[in-house]
Amino acid sequence: MEHLLPTRIFLTKGFGKASTQLGAFEYALRNAGIAPFNLVRVSSIIPPNAKIISREEGLKSLQQGQILFLVLSRAETNEPGREAIASIGMAFPKGRNAYGYLSEYEAFDENEEFVGKKAESLAASMLASIMGYGDGKIVISEEENEDIARLKGIDIEMLNITQEAKAEDGKWACAIAAAVLI
Repeated sequence: MEHLLPTRIFLTKGFGKASTQLGAFEYALRNAGIAPFNLVRVSSIIPPNAKIISREEGLKSLQQGQILFLVLSRAETNEPGREAIASIGMAFPKGRNAYGYLSEYEAFDENEEFVGKKAESLAASMLASIMGYGDGKIVISEEENEDIARLKGIDIEMLNITQEAKAEDGKWACAIAAAVLI
């Protein structure tokens, strides 16, 4: 059997509202651009040297009905006024010559930026543990629109994609965030 090793990853997000939970999820998938595919959820590894591409580039390379492997975060609610927030965090060694981690994180009624940072932190903690730093202590600094974590002299890049959806009377709201591996 041939080994499946993704070489590219793209991030996407979407939200949906409908009278049913399934309907809201379907609209969120449509909004994210991944509704016409067969989705297979996988665990949290970013392959070494995988290239991060734009959503547009990723979607252009796919065919309807294709099987897609993805890490999916899904949050939904039907409580009026409540916000569901879904996030995917990424952490990988700078240079991408070793594998990294993806994490899913869902929350309700939280700040979207906080949820995104929490998802990044979870991925970075998993990466730290496999690098032999079980305490997961990471110092984060801001540098020109990208977050860099320094872990004992090793640069770690972190990214997130986060989506919120607010429920209205009589409607379900669904927020999804996904990392698609192709």
